[in-house]
Amino acid sequence: MRIVSGIQPTGNLHLGNYLGAIRNWVAMQDQVSAGGGQCLYFLADLHAISMPHVPAQLSANTREMVAALVACGIDPDRSILFNQSQVPQHAELQWLLNGTARMGWLNRMTQWKDKAGKNREGQSVALFTYPVLQAADVLLYQATHVPVGEDQKQHLELARDIAQKFNNDFCTEDAPLFTLPEPYIPPEAARIMSLRDGTAKMSKSDPSDMSRINMTDDADAIMQKVKKAKTDPEPLPSEAAGLEGRAEARNLIAIYAVMAGTTVDAVLADFGGQGFGAFKPRLGELLAETLAPINERFVALREDNAALDAILRAGSEKARALAVPTLNATYAALGLVR
Repeated sequence: MRIVSGIQPTGNLHLGNYLGAIRNWVAMQDQVSAGGGQCLYFLADLHAISMPHVPAQLSANTREMVAALVACGIDPDRSILFNQSQVPQHAELQWLLNGTARMGWLNRMTQWKDKAGKNREGQSVALFTYPVLQAADVLLYQATHVPVGEDQKQHLELARDIAQKFNNDFCTEDAPLFTLPEPYIPPEAARIMSLRDGTAKMSKSDPSDMSRINMTDDADAIMQKVKKAKTDPEPLPSEAAGLEGRAEARNLIAIYAVMAGTTVDAVLADFGGQGFGAFKPRLGELLAETLAPINERFVALREDNAALDAILRAGSEKARALAVPTLNATYAALGLVR
């Protein structure tokens, strides 16, 4: 089993990033490596340039994301952790696969329509061909499985379509070049909402820092944010049905349940009938205690650029060793003389 997954390097990592994605990566690493498989995790910096960006911020965010992943439990000795731009085979394979991908396929991509909006003529070509690079990301390593959420299913289907068409067009039936990756459905990721608005996702783009728990927040900052989190005046119900229509209450209870490794019903069994004045300090303590070792390591790693660059170089070297045979075979299958 070989799992390949990427994440765009963004700054200001917060609790939503950790519980929504990074924690699942750690669980996959532990499960797959225990079974003799392999996980490749990459920072999608080539994808990031499909939209306007600040170069210095992109490099800073890439290092920060590496620090966060390692602090949260990604082990560079058990997983291959790297950034795309240090493995040029990603971009090379994308170009080769552009001959197989079809305009109609890309035009139907929902994310293209959403991100381009009404100004399609003004968008970069990279944004349009983004899904072909995603296909190259996984086909390059003969991935057997790719973690997908609801918003990525269409892109994995496209990768399979490209692989299948290439195999049909340029390979024999008994010797296909590309593995068709299967979806890997991780445990349902926690959907963490804003501390100021229970109907909006926790986000780094929210102008209010009080809306999120940052990975860099210390215990005092976490407690302050939790105590000031928006709630309602009603006491907590004794069962989940009582949270209907109470977005902020539901969010705080869900955070507690995820962090404690329990269920919403179990949390409400303990706190039902109590007010938020009693619940919030307990939630703050739980968050501060659980995140403290991650925060400590993250803050230390983030300041050590040499160590972060060494992790990326080592991971990229391993990734290139896996990528070269597939890329060479692709050139050969297309009849390109090198």
